Amino acid sequence: MKLFLPQSQLEEWALEDKADVKDGVLVVTGEEGVYPVTPAVHIVQLVTGEDANDLVAKVKTEAQLQSLGAEQMADSVLLGDTAYEVVPGYVAEVPISPSDAGSADGKTGSEADLLAAFLLNKMG
Repeated sequence: MKLFLPQSQLEEWALEDKADVKDGVLVVTGEEGVYPVTPAVHIVQLVTGEDANDLVAKVKTEAQLQSLGAEQMADSVLLGDTAYEVVPGYVAEVPISPSDAGSADGKTGSEADLLAAFLLNKMG
């Protein structure tokens, strides 16, 4: 499963020696496995212009942004005359078993909930 990890969360984990991104992988302290990550942004909101590409609330990798002709600058993405506010981070490939994915009522949680459950289980 692909999940978005905000850079701020990764920095917090690194300071706490829980996890870090090294050489394109997420390394979780005490775990043997590593999880491939790709630099990406979560497009939070439209700042100026029109969202002709329907990007708000989406996660896009650097390669996807380049293919659109967009340019990232810190917490902004510019695409022509359109500017977006973004949260920088990474897309991580994490194996989520069906037992991790369901909540108490049997429904699948949000990606943030799934990631939190996965990492709490791994870092617990």
